[in-house]
Amino acid sequence: QVQLVESGGGLVQPGGSLRLSCAASGNIFSINAMRWYRQAPGKQRELVAAITSGGSTNYATSVKGRFTISRDDAKNTVSLQMNSLQPEETAVYSCSADLSVPPLTHLLYNYWGQGTQVTVSA
Repeated sequence: QVQLVESGGGLVQPGGSLRLSCAASGNIFSINAMRWYRQAPGKQRELVAAITSGGSTNYATSVKGRFTISRDDAKNTVSLQMNSLQPEETAVYSCSADLSVPPLTHLLYNYWGQGTQVTVSA
């Protein structure tokens, strides 16, 4: 059974930094794209950052230059370094991964973590 578990959330002051991590575990054959999403109270979920298996990255316009997504394929992890955080970025941050599992290794399935709360407040 595949699980994605996020960590690193918490309370940070405006202008501060946090680093989120997401670890995928289970009988995984390969991991394709990995993504970070966030959902603030009363708002729609939005894609924050994505990284392909080849290392290409994509960011929401609002976080470009402040957030950095990275992955460690040896550990099946994806991280999100967040700098200069603002109160409006308070949200539940969730990771998502497209991965394949035996025996259907030619198919990709989308898995999600349970999310981690990030609160930006003085």
